[in-house]
Amino acid sequence: MSKTALIIIPTYNEAGNIGRMIDRLMGLGHPVHVLVVDDGSPDGTAEVVKTKQGQYQDKIHLIEREGKLGLGTAYVRGFEFALERDYELIMEMDADFSHRPEDALKLIQAVDKGECDVAVGSRYSNGISIINWPLSRLILSYGANIYARTITGLPIFDTTAGFKCLHRKVLEAIPLDRLKSNGYAFQIEIHFRAWKAGFTLKEVSIVFREREEGVSKMSKAIVREAIWRVWALKFRSLFGAL
Repeated sequence: MSKTALIIIPTYNEAGNIGRMIDRLMGLGHPVHVLVVDDGSPDGTAEVVKTKQGQYQDKIHLIEREGKLGLGTAYVRGFEFALERDYELIMEMDADFSHRPEDALKLIQAVDKGECDVAVGSRYSNGISIINWPLSRLILSYGANIYARTITGLPIFDTTAGFKCLHRKVLEAIPLDRLKSNGYAFQIEIHFRAWKAGFTLKEVSIVFREREEGVSKMSKAIVREAIWRVWALKFRSLFGAL
């Protein structure tokens, strides 16, 4: 019997997307629950989620936080929620449809069937599978992945992927209180810690599409954090301080 997957979706001003995303996820051919971690969205994102809670009894969860506390802390809170409630399959996913719900099913099934401990939704494992990105952003992302892979030695092409499914044993082995990164750096750190702990990572090719509604959360600060964070992870690993 397939295990229920918890899909964690951090949100900030995603009222135009989150309702449709929840509907699509509820229609997957796999039992799923959704946890939305909302950072005080002024556009009413949380209210949309509460409406969906009434529609899908006991399958939609909501954590409301005050203010923008960051992607990394949102996922850590979601991981804690998942472990407290004994979910075995835990996913990271965006609300803006850059991650396709049908691809979520592929990632869940890869872990559920025991093909890997971490299934990474990869934009770069089968060429470049990105739609509607400007060339400058594509170069930045592709270059960041080469940089991170070269320094850390990670055996995957898409080190910064924020679309993944993890088995709970991976999160049980990672000291969540030490995860302080956000954005690109947070995703690199999750992959690196899982790999160094001996878990298997598998890239599953997905199609990534630039968001059609809302505003991207990418910033120069996120890029700068990733640049120095990979070196910190590398040195900590060398000295057994992960």
